Amino acid sequence: MSDGPTRARPVPTVVRYAKTRVSVTRGPNVGISHESAGLPIRVGTAPDNEIVLTDDTVSRRHAELEPTPLGMRVRDVASTNGIMLGGLRIRDAFVSGDFQVALGETWLAVNWLEETVGRIQVALDRYGDVLGKAPRMRELFGDLDRIAATDVTLLIEGETGTGKDLVAEAVHSDSPRSGEPFVVFDCGAVAATVIESELFGHERGAFTGAQGTHIGLFEQANGGTLFLDEIGELPLELQPKLLRVLEKREIRRVGGRNTIAVDVRIIAATNRNLRTEVQKGAFRQDLYFRLAQGHVLVPALRDRMEDLEQLVEHFLAQERPPKQLSDVPPDVWEMFRAHRWPGNVRELRNAVQRLTITPTRPLTTGVVTDANSASPTWVDGDSVMSLRLARRQAGDDFERAYLDQVLARSEGNVTRAAALAEVSRQMMQKLMRKHGLGEGR
Repeated sequence: MSDGPTRARPVPTVVRYAKTRVSVTRGPNVGISHESAGLPIRVGTAPDNEIVLTDDTVSRRHAELEPTPLGMRVRDVASTNGIMLGGLRIRDAFVSGDFQVALGETWLAVNWLEETVGRIQVALDRYGDVLGKAPRMRELFGDLDRIAATDVTLLIEGETGTGKDLVAEAVHSDSPRSGEPFVVFDCGAVAATVIESELFGHERGAFTGAQGTHIGLFEQANGGTLFLDEIGELPLELQPKLLRVLEKREIRRVGGRNTIAVDVRIIAATNRNLRTEVQKGAFRQDLYFRLAQGHVLVPALRDRMEDLEQLVEHFLAQERPPKQLSDVPPDVWEMFRAHRWPGNVRELRNAVQRLTITPTRPLTTGVVTDANSASPTWVDGDSVMSLRLARRQAGDDFERAYLDQVLARSEGNVTRAAALAEVSRQMMQKLMRKHGLGEGR
């Protein structure tokens, strides 16, 4: 027993946020609304917005509404037709009180509600391998700390690159199941025809090629946690089977007759807005509610830029040899702070890795192309790119070029392109999003 002074446990802070409601009052999507407390509301036609519109005069990522102490911050993200307020086009403004804005032919009413929501901010700057000092990260860590101690199913939402996989692993490591298996399955990386077999297993002779019994991931994760990444890509026809397992806690292998009891905690993650997917009929409502017993949103890097220095310092320390913040030139810091980071923390990590190779171009691909040759050059002056980074970037360049050609051959039809590439449609869409080639059709 220690004879030293008792360590005082940091007292969490409770912060209260006013609720706001944004409603569509004119346009093709009249009646859609979204309520939020202290969190940004993004509006556009892309499926990852909080308010998803079908108006063809609205851009994919049109506007962002963020409640602040100065009022509602209204920001034009990347629109074609802009945001109109009282006859004036605005780029970035703070608006107090209730108001209406026009996005193309769609009108939005923004109303402050009397109700407030309290959120706990813990005095921590990391949870597992997830780092952050921003208020929204401290709130996230508080939520995760409480959720980890329970056995509820957890749904993690957030944009690509925000670290949802690290959140899932941290929750497992902090849970009573930490000594048991942590099994990962990417729902978008496997063809729909084999997902059922991968998850539930199969018996010998269940289908052509089933030459032996296969133990599925639910059985492999028994006693531990099964992390279902990209759950939004799970085919609609398989969703009832997953729901049945969550409710009954038992599985039946493909081709099997007997049920097998399983004791597995489910953590699911998606870069889609599942509430919107439910409204579109692309995701079962009952499965959504079952998955979202515990629900967290991992904020985008642009919404917690005060964490930039901590994250850069962390990634620099992982370099070989390790680097320090003082090694980052002032002009690069200016570049980092001005960047919108669409790829989030993953993009930042790659930029820090490139910083050691091409210090003046951390936000480019890092590959220098000889003007007289189509082949990339891995040496730039006195700098030589590491084999690890060069291999990763060569792979990205290959994927992008391959997708361009396959999509051109299929005239942009994702289903046909997936068939040509011999991958699932979900995998094709995931690669398209990774390389900024849109959602496809």
